[in-house]
This record gives sequence, C-alpha cells and structure tokens, in this order.
Amino acid sequence: MDLQIIQDKIHEIRGQKVMLDFDLAEMYQVETRVLNQAVKRNAERFPEDFMFQLSITEWENMSSQIVMTSRNKRPKSALPLAFTEHGVVMLSSVLRSGIAIQTSVLITRAFVAMRQLLLNHPMDRVSLLQQEMKELKEYLEEVFTDYNDINDDTRMQLELINQTLAELQAKDRGFKERRRIGYELPGCENEKL
Repeated sequence: MDLQIIQDKIHEIRGQKVMLDFDLAEMYQVETRVLNQAVKRNAERFPEDFMFQLSITEWENMSSQIVMTSRNKRPKSALPLAFTEHGVVMLSSVLRSGIAIQTSVLITRAFVAMRQLLLNHPMDRVSLLQQEMKELKEYLEEVFTDYNDINDDTRMQLELINQTLAELQAKDRGFKERRRIGYELPGCENEKL
C-alpha cells in the first residue's frame, strides 16, 4: 500500500490527526463492524486520546467535504470512530492478523512522515521563501537606484542640450545683409525682390 494513499485518509478532527474506522477496516481487510466489535471488546486499550466517536456535526461536516462510499452502508445512528496514531498502533494488537500488523506499520509510517513534514519541511520552506524575498527586495532596490541614477544623468544631459539650443537660438548670428548676386534692373536698386 502506498503511503500517499494512507496519508490521504488521515484527517484533522478536534486538532488531532486521525483515521476513521471504515478507512482502517478497508486497509485491514475486515468489515467495519468487525473492527468496531474488536474495539468494544478491548475498550480499556482505547482511551480517549487513542480513539473517540465523532459527533453528529463532525460527521456531517466530514461527509459534505469528502466522498465516502461506506456512508450509505453505515446505519445513520452509528457515528464513525476516529483513531489517533496511538489508536491505530493499538488496533494491530486487537486485530491479530498478519495484514493488520503490516498495515499498522505502514499507517504508523504515514503518521510519522506527516509529522516530519509538518515539523521540518514548512519551516525550511518558510525560511527559504524569506531569504528569497530578502534577496529580491535588495535586487529591486539596487535596480531602482541604478534606474534613478541613469534617469538623473539623462535628465541632466537633456537639460544641457536644451540650454545650448536655447543659447544658439538667442545669439545674434552675426549675419550681415549681403549684396544680391545677379542682374539688377535699372530703377529697382532699392527694391528688394
């Protein structure tokens, strides 16, 4: 059995990671009622921190969130049992088959893998993201600083060019009126054409 399949059947209820009786029965290859009978016969092995029964509200909320084929097979008055990691380990001692022991080992590994993922991986990801954000912020500040410097230099150069053009336009260019070249008609000496 794949650990991912098991991890998908682990739910968070009342702030605890749990597996429901019908999912466990499927994995242990027994009927849900057989699993629950074995638990009832050994009730002292399952204190509340190992196993608890869902409330009607919890069951309705879970039923609306996930698709469960066994919901139709279960009597409406019977609410599922939720087993914590310790309760799952205890189930292997109540269900004495070889499959129960092997499945219990796999389920325990799935719980451990999830716990390690929650403890280690997100912290590493958060610190990694924080470091990347810090580097990105520093890079952007550097880029904008360079952009503003270039922009100021460009503005200064444009101002100098505009100033020079204005000076050139304002200067008297020193052009003198030239004498016209060509044939002059008599009597039109003073007229300008």
